[in-house]
Amino acid sequence: MTPIRFSPSSLKEGRWYEYLIRFALGGAATVFTGLVSSRYGAFVGGLFLALPAIFCASATLIEKHEIRRKREAGLAGERRGQMAAAVDAAGAALGALGMLAFAIVFSMLVIRSSVPAAFVGASLAWLTIAVVAWYARRKMRSVRTVEQTSANSRRRYD
Repeated sequence: MTPIRFSPSSLKEGRWYEYLIRFALGGAATVFTGLVSSRYGAFVGGLFLALPAIFCASATLIEKHEIRRKREAGLAGERRGQMAAAVDAAGAALGALGMLAFAIVFSMLVIRSSVPAAFVGASLAWLTIAVVAWYARRKMRSVRTVEQTSANSRRRYD
């Protein structure tokens, strides 16, 4: 299993305006959430905090980077770009599951204990759910790959 790691070299791939777009979209989503919260209350505003503010910009930028990398190597790269964006989308979905766990655990714990204790408990829930979901997805993908490989082998020999 490949370990999770941080690679600062990937930051060099982006252009300055791409980071500006991400920053602007994230800021706009935060302002929008504040406006919703002011108008409809903290409960409804809190729901919007789970909005993956920069996901759309990130997904398109990831796709563009992959296509550009493949074109520089003399290949088309469209499929590779789509696959890279799909992996990022899967990660966003797993992160959303973790955030859902955070919200549920925090709301249950804050009633019975202090805010810092509820925050620590909710953070642990987020970490646990996100890691378990990531591991389960990885296992499901490896099982599916084995099944597809064996099905392809059977078709060849039939």
